[in-house]
Amino acid sequence: MRRSETPPKAGDRHWRGSARFAVSGALVFCVMTILVDWNAGSLTPVRILLWLPLSAVVFAILLPPRVSAGPGRLVVRTLWRRTTVHTNALSAVRYYDAVSSHLILRDTFGNRLQIDTRTLAANPLLWHELDTGGRRSRERGTLRYGADILDRLGERIDDDIMQGVLKASGLSFRPARRRSAR
Repeated sequence: MRRSETPPKAGDRHWRGSARFAVSGALVFCVMTILVDWNAGSLTPVRILLWLPLSAVVFAILLPPRVSAGPGRLVVRTLWRRTTVHTNALSAVRYYDAVSSHLILRDTFGNRLQIDTRTLAANPLLWHELDTGGRRSRERGTLRYGADILDRLGERIDDDIMQGVLKASGLSFRPARRRSAR
């Protein structure tokens, strides 16, 4: 018997569109490969059985993880696993800025979760749940590394939201450039 869980409070509002894109991409790949094979005259049942699993691999590659958050937790679901981090018991936050910037969150229970910062920036409710949990972790003294990372990320997300609101309202905003000390 499974224990009951409270439903997530916030989720990635762009995930369904991304999932539709993954399904569409896999279907287009499957249809195109079968049509090219048929046009070449080399389509056989064995080759169809080859293209179908390859289309499933394309789907698995294109499908993004599903992120949801609730009071004190952040959940990332992929096709094969589900990872939960307790945000009110975070022990470390690391930020990696490479081709795709992402956060790695660790909690005091040993759970580890990786999340793309663009997902947090695009979903203010997810960011709010992570930020609230991070503040609780600081108050409890469990967050020993990365509190400044959460602060900087919060400032960046708040700036992006503010610029979006100003742009939508027809106002322009450009932050003042700092003069370099000579």
